[in-house]
Amino acid sequence: MSESIHLACPHCAAINRLPAARLSQHPKCGQCHLPLFTAHPLELTAANFDKHLRRSDIPLLVDFWAAWCGPCRMMAPAFAQAAGLLEPTMRLGKIDTEAQTDLSEQFQIRSIPTLILFKGGREVARQAGAMTTQDIVRWAKSHA
Repeated sequence: MSESIHLACPHCAAINRLPAARLSQHPKCGQCHLPLFTAHPLELTAANFDKHLRRSDIPLLVDFWAAWCGPCRMMAPAFAQAAGLLEPTMRLGKIDTEAQTDLSEQFQIRSIPTLILFKGGREVARQAGAMTTQDIVRWAKSHA
């Protein structure tokens, strides 16, 4: 019997249960029928963050950023490209530190951009500063 995993839908946040072997087969949400992976980072907010952090069984890589931050804007295309390279074994999300101040405070974000990798609902690695696509992928895989 294959192992089942839980995934929060990036569109409707419904929790989906599917065999781990189906991750690479472009699974769709059982509720809204949209793809569970989009090859783009998910915009995370106080409303949906907890579901993706605690209810999904794959690692969650979060970019804490702000629109006024030059290095954040420089890294944004690299982070978006990394989403296509790391999915479906990892979910990538972005948290706007200006709009989501509670989440920024909760994780004690002191400089941006900051990447935090969560696994099993817990922080396992943190990296401050802009990175290239290859560096993001290498760093995330080394800590996942």
